[in-house]
Amino acid sequence: MKRRSQTRAQTAKDSSNKSKEKAGALTLDQFSSDVIWQVASQYWSPDTKAEHLPYSAKVIERIYNEEIGGTHRARRINMLEFSQYLEQYLWPNYKRESATHAHLMSIVIMANEKFRERVQVWNVFEEKPEQYPDFFRHVLESCLPDKGAKEARSTLRERTALLMFLNHCFNSMEIEICREQAKRLVSLSMWHCLQPRRREQELREVPKWRKYWKRLLKKDKEPKAEVLWERYFMQNLIIDFLDILESIPAEGEIKPGLVHYCERFLEFIIDLEALLPTRRFFNTVLDDCHLIVRALLSPLVRREEGKLFGQLLDMLKFYTRFEINDVTGNSLTDHDMTQLHYKKITSLQRAVFAKFPSLRVFALSNVATVDNRESLEQHFGGLDGEGLKQIATFLNLVPEEVAAPFEWHRLDEAFLRELLITRHEKRCSQLEALNEMPLYPTEQVVWDENVVPSEYYTGDSCLALPKLNLQFLTLHDYLLRNFNLFRLESTYEIRQTSRMPRMLPWQSEDGDVVFGGWARMALPIASFAVVEVAKPHIGEKKPSRVRADVGVTLSVRREIKTEWENLRKHDVCFLITVKPTQPYGTKYNPREPFIPQVGLVSVRGCEVEGMLDANGRVVEDGPEPRPQLPGEQRCYRVWLDSNQYRLDMDDLQDGGDDVYESFNILMRRKPKENNFKAVLETIRHLMNTECVVPPWLHDILLGYGDPGAAHYSNMPNQERSLEFNDTFLDYEHLKGSFPSYELKCELPEKSRLPPYRLIFEDVPVQKDSDGEEKEKNEQELEAAVSKSIVVQPYKYEARGPYPSDKPKQNTIRFTPTQIEAIRAGMQPGLTLVVGPPGTGKTDVAVQIISNIYHNQPNQRTLIVTHSNQALNQLFEKIMALDIDERHLLRLGHGEEALETEKDYSRYGRVNYVLAKRMDLLNQVQRLQEALGVSGDNAYTCETAGYFYLYNVMARWEKFQDQIRIHQEEADLDKLRALFEKDFPFGKFFADAPQPLFKGSTYEDLLATAESNFRYISDIFTELEEFRAFELLRTGLDRSKYLLVKEAKIIAMTCTHAALKRKELVNLGFRYDNILMEESAQILEIETFIPLLLQNPLDGLNRLKRWIMIGDHHQLPPVIKNMAFQKYSNMEQSLFTRLVRLGVPTVDLDGQGRARASICSLYKWRYKKLEDLQHIFERDEYKQANPGFAHDYQLINVEDFKGVGESEPNPYFYQNLAEAEYVVAVYMYMRLLGYPAEKVSILTTYNGQKHLIRDVIGARCGNNPLIGWPHKITTVDKYQGQQNDYILISLVRTKAVGHLRDVRRLVVAMSRARLGLYVFGRVSLFKNCLELQNTFKLLTQRSLKLVLVPGDSYPTERLSTDTVPAKSLKSVENMSEMAQYVYEQYMAKMEDLKDTLPSEEELRAMRNKLPHEDDDDDEGAAVPEEVAEEPPQKRAAKEAPAGKKAPEVFKPTPILNEIAMDEPEPEPEKSQDQPQQEVQEEAFDKARQESSEKVPEAEF
Repeated sequence: MKRRSQTRAQTAKDSSNKSKEKAGALTLDQFSSDVIWQVASQYWSPDTKAEHLPYSAKVIERIYNEEIGGTHRARRINMLEFSQYLEQYLWPNYKRESATHAHLMSIVIMANEKFRERVQVWNVFEEKPEQYPDFFRHVLESCLPDKGAKEARSTLRERTALLMFLNHCFNSMEIEICREQAKRLVSLSMWHCLQPRRREQELREVPKWRKYWKRLLKKDKEPKAEVLWERYFMQNLIIDFLDILESIPAEGEIKPGLVHYCERFLEFIIDLEALLPTRRFFNTVLDDCHLIVRALLSPLVRREEGKLFGQLLDMLKFYTRFEINDVTGNSLTDHDMTQLHYKKITSLQRAVFAKFPSLRVFALSNVATVDNRESLEQHFGGLDGEGLKQIATFLNLVPEEVAAPFEWHRLDEAFLRELLITRHEKRCSQLEALNEMPLYPTEQVVWDENVVPSEYYTGDSCLALPKLNLQFLTLHDYLLRNFNLFRLESTYEIRQTSRMPRMLPWQSEDGDVVFGGWARMALPIASFAVVEVAKPHIGEKKPSRVRADVGVTLSVRREIKTEWENLRKHDVCFLITVKPTQPYGTKYNPREPFIPQVGLVSVRGCEVEGMLDANGRVVEDGPEPRPQLPGEQRCYRVWLDSNQYRLDMDDLQDGGDDVYESFNILMRRKPKENNFKAVLETIRHLMNTECVVPPWLHDILLGYGDPGAAHYSNMPNQERSLEFNDTFLDYEHLKGSFPSYELKCELPEKSRLPPYRLIFEDVPVQKDSDGEEKEKNEQELEAAVSKSIVVQPYKYEARGPYPSDKPKQNTIRFTPTQIEAIRAGMQPGLTLVVGPPGTGKTDVAVQIISNIYHNQPNQRTLIVTHSNQALNQLFEKIMALDIDERHLLRLGHGEEALETEKDYSRYGRVNYVLAKRMDLLNQVQRLQEALGVSGDNAYTCETAGYFYLYNVMARWEKFQDQIRIHQEEADLDKLRALFEKDFPFGKFFADAPQPLFKGSTYEDLLATAESNFRYISDIFTELEEFRAFELLRTGLDRSKYLLVKEAKIIAMTCTHAALKRKELVNLGFRYDNILMEESAQILEIETFIPLLLQNPLDGLNRLKRWIMIGDHHQLPPVIKNMAFQKYSNMEQSLFTRLVRLGVPTVDLDGQGRARASICSLYKWRYKKLEDLQHIFERDEYKQANPGFAHDYQLINVEDFKGVGESEPNPYFYQNLAEAEYVVAVYMYMRLLGYPAEKVSILTTYNGQKHLIRDVIGARCGNNPLIGWPHKITTVDKYQGQQNDYILISLVRTKAVGHLRDVRRLVVAMSRARLGLYVFGRVSLFKNCLELQNTFKLLTQRSLKLVLVPGDSYPTERLSTDTVPAKSLKSVENMSEMAQYVYEQYMAKMEDLKDTLPSEEELRAMRNKLPHEDDDDDEGAAVPEEVAEEPPQKRAAKEAPAGKKAPEVFKPTPILNEIAMDEPEPEPEKSQDQPQQEVQEEAFDKARQESSEKVPEAEF
């Protein structure tokens, strides 16, 4: 059978090869033997710095003409960029006065290449920032060489490159050198280029700008020519573009690169319009140039080559008329937009009324009858060019005559008519279009490359896709961009997981469909019927609900049948119609497009409501087990998309086919990948409601204003006094946590015991004052502020006499930065915590939650993480702190993985509350008996409340009065006797440790009595909380009440939040604080949605704290489509964006995971990262790694039999030599005694992961002496996990590949605690600029694996011990290591022989075992067919216990083409599983995994 991902990838192989050739798949051998390498060695290579020749401009000229401008330019640029041409030669030697055009273009093209590769660029220019303004001006002049530039005119290709660089500058406004240069081009001064009357009109509307304009004119009475040139630059650039665009003929050939330039220009303009700082003044200039109208009239729009240009033009048209006030930046409502539209129409009517009596009907008509295109064409169609010009001039749209400096304006009739119509036609509401859009993709969308780009995107072309950058215009814009990208990314994933080819649909002899194959995730439909089409809601056209019943036959294996029966409510499935034309038995060709082969006709999405029971009712989800249905026939009730149904019915009325009568395949998807519809619905719902974001967050989310405005130090409600509970272990810990503060404590040192209340004296006291008095108070407070903390130790109130009543305590000695993170999290505002690997992010998060819980008992905290695994880790630590478990709630389906017997799900918590209620009522009954009170007081929570009020409180108050008389009593024994005698609840506490009263003073004894009463009082307080559960009778109502009222700490994943937002909002869910873990791994929109899981209260969002914890230096969210990942920047998390914007962060700086030496491999990436003290003190860190000379090592792996990396399918990289080497080292470790669970094997590619699994399976997986390691997976999948020993295979030998992303390198280097061994081609990786900091350290040690023979696990040898050289073994290559391991294995087997029992002892032991009558011949087992089974299953069958002697271990050759239907050991599966099912399962798994992370283009 072919490799699992091979079938999918084969169809794209040719196109992939072309794109890779275009991008330049550079190999190391090519590089080292190339002329560029030789020139680099002579002039700029860091490796030959001492031998460099003097700088020569001719070298740059020659390289530019021969290499960059040559035939294989993409590959040559790639090679130059890898040689550090820009960093080492071009930029250090750039001087404006001497720089040639070739020098400039070389810098621009090299920078663009770095942007394409998504590696750091601006740090190069920041090394000589003083040269950047001149360089930027040089770029601008080269964009417009005919307007006074010194050099010859740039070619179209060069101007495209310059335009791309300019766009990168404007999209990097967080970089100071870019911001300073770019903002001058789009400031108010650019309005000098407007028509005078148009400028006067704009200034009249905004008096504030007129004021600035006058100030500008006064300052620049005689502006310099250079300043004027800058002010006219953008207009001149647009004019030049229009000349190029209008030179394109309607027919015939187009010059190469012409369309590409036009597309890139529109992309540049769109990006300017999509940012408020750049569009504020530029939008008016763009409108004055009438670019959109002239582009709409251009021939390119109507040509086939102009399809992408037309899509970009639609995007530009949308953004130029976006619902935003360019002056204030405020979002405009539909009403505001309507008023602006009416204003334009009435201005036009006024002009027509004054100039043209013949159009009086138009002038006097109401707006609604004349604002559509048809009406406007009808009214203006009769006017000639002069008449149209008069109207346009009256409206200040065009000058009265075409004369300098406005000679570029068009005044022809066609243009003027289109200008007036386009400007005044009614704008289609984006929200209406969004609400009428089907959320499920159809067959037209899923396989349309123009809508959903291919996965093999190189970054060379632009796309008509929205971008997620630093800033957004409004919340509507923010949501809309995310909606479109999320929808398209989901569509791409659906395309990747299509199961139709597996079904093998053929045409039968009678013309019907017959299925020759099968798929785990798809079934033939037995019956389909639409059962309900509900009436539309008022004001809508679509049905309010459409439901259908889908019948299938589950004649499949038990586990697959269970999967189908476990389809949950809201799971998304797809209804597919295929009408194959191929006769029965036709072989499916994976190289050909599969749609014609399977006869795909239609695809429609649906949402599961539930499976129907025998009575036709939907089986509801709940705590009760589902009913077992007989037979194999199952029927599902599904909801169809109402918008799609309406479109299909309209199409049916127009003569189309009825798609709902022809469905024959039902396809499901894996639940984890199937949340797209709910997320899209949530985003759409948010766009239809007024999104109320807290005012302190609004501007920061959009990317504007002061980035530190939401930091707790700038919040008006900053808290001066904080109780830190169990955060500090002792007073010394407290002192060390605030090194910059002076501590003040009035108590003597012996009494300074935790917990502590801290009063920060540098926080001003909040006072209600206003006006001048407030300013005066603020000045006085600032003068009086001191960096000191008043420390007030306090005691926990004792909760009862039992040992279990003592609160749980924190045991972690937090570092000062962790304390700062905890303090920031306790304060109101936005807190960003950057947590490098091993710095205790989770511990900090848990302590923040605990402190908020105790400081703000009435507030509710929402915990959100990216994965269930992270949420469970967080929750398990929360359970270990002093938080009442009745206030904990875990939402979602990952709760099952919690390592606890307690159930924290909604129904689990309801059951806990009910059980706790019974327990408390039993205690009330016991108290009643102890007090001798008659009656049924412990029957309900209500009767218990009355009992407390009339019996318990009365006795307590009486006791207080009695004992107060004796407070002056000096005799301790007498006093204790009085307490024991008068205390009314002594009998109730008879089972508590005795004596009950142990104090030595009256105060101590009274405190004991109060503690005991507090225990009783808490019983009744809890019962009062549980009283609602008596009144609510159903489990559903109780669970809702628990969620909305009872729970104080609610945990869920970001996916669950997106799925259930509507339900949570409708329930009235409320929360005050959000804590997000793994924030840098969560998609932007999935981070935003949890902010809005509640309705605003009085128009305000009650959110007070938002704590985000993550690490933007590790891998971002997984985006499978490269176009969305690279071009649209969809992989950028909100956490990363906020860091880029400059929002203050708390950077944790103490790591306690890895050895100090291993940490040094990645600590350079962080501002500051030190090692905690236990790294140097614990034995496991002091001891050396048994059998290895080094705790980390980079092992060079050369080709094996002339082969390094191989690529059997696109991006499916494998390296047999590395796989064998890694497995040999793992076997060596196991032979020394390393536990298998302490070793993980990682790799950077899925292909290598599968190869290593196969090598393990063949070499040692079934061997009980060695077995399987803890994990074999990719670096990307292993993020957030760790192990003691990590073996990494880098795979690539021809190109660096996606390890060039430093974030991936950081993850790879930081997974190991004690030992890290990296296998790769050293000569390739050590020259990569981005990886140099790590590889410089790695290459300081021997590049051959150095072993310590004779060592064993565990070892007494210390890591500081020096092993004599003669005692070390240096392994030359993989073959030598394999041989060495074989010898070690055989020696181990010889040693084991002596410990094995003899044949006589075995026989004696066997005779003692109990035998059944029919079990008389162990050897009579029937041999089974094992050809298609994984080796671990085969071994389990073939080796009955005690029968066979262990076979001699023999290395077997592993082919580089691996059998992919044996992915991992899965002993729980049935041994008689058919071959086809094994292959199907393996195929599905590989297809999913091979698309987890498509690598970036080479280098």
